[in-house]
Amino acid sequence: MNWFLVIAGAAVGAPLRYLTDRAVQSRHASVFPWGTFTVNIAGCLVLGLLTGAVAAGAADSHVRLLLGTGLCGALTTYSTFSYETLRLTETGAGRYAVANVAGSVLAGLGAVFLGVTIAEAVWA
Repeated sequence: MNWFLVIAGAAVGAPLRYLTDRAVQSRHASVFPWGTFTVNIAGCLVLGLLTGAVAAGAADSHVRLLLGTGLCGALTTYSTFSYETLRLTETGAGRYAVANVAGSVLAGLGAVFLGVTIAEAVWA
């Protein structure tokens, strides 16, 4: 049953990642990888909400597998983030690469914190 939950979440997360990435990136002429940045921060927010819900007893391990491991695992992408950061560096856009790393870490941590805070307010 557990593997099915992970697969079901990933079956939604992977196309959602692709479609969101393309939609966001098509609206920006910049070399900055806004699509990947967006899906990664959205995934951090979802994981924060999920973590807070689990801590409050409002979600169980099945929901964690479906949304945390499955959906967010397929939605977010560390490998693409790494590749795009390397590509920015190789093409002379070093400032964008630094902004991508710093922005991703700071915004990701902020999104997780926000998600946990929202979940605590809702379920505590």
